[in-house]
Formats: sequence, C-alpha cells, structure tokens
Amino acid sequence: MDTLTQKVLGMFEHWRKETLDLHELFEAGGNDADARLAVFDTVERLVREGFLEERGNDFYALTEAGKRAAQEIKVSVNDEDSQ
Repeated sequence: MDTLTQKVLGMFEHWRKETLDLHELFEAGGNDADARLAVFDTVERLVREGFLEERGNDFYALTEAGKRAAQEIKVSVNDEDSQ
C-alpha cells in the first residue's frame, strides 16, 4: 500500500473521528496543491475500492474493509516503532 493511501486511512485515527471532511483529509498531503490533488484522487480511488464511503457534503467514513486496512497500518507502524 502506498504512503499516501496509508496517510489518508490513518487520518481517521489521527483525528479520532468516525467521519472526516475532505479538507481534513487534505492534511495528508500538506500544503502543496499537487499533493492535495493526489489526496483527492486517492480518496476517490478508496471509495471505488470500497475502503471509504461518501457520507454527503464532502464527508467520508471508513468502511469495514477500510477499518481493517487502517488497523493493519497502525499495527505495522507500531511494529516498526518497536524495532
């Protein structure tokens, strides 16, 4: 899984929220306009792949598959931190 996808999925844990709006998700790309466009493309792909679901008004939530993927990222990061 690419780094940007990991960052987008990890934003839900970072913000400790069930749903995030697109502007919060843009934080995964920082302040760079091209990076924010890449975040938008990643969010759209994650919706198509079933990891995120649209909740209306630019809000998104993790699906069950997204929650599992985010948990795997968290476990992977924690494993790396303990080494």
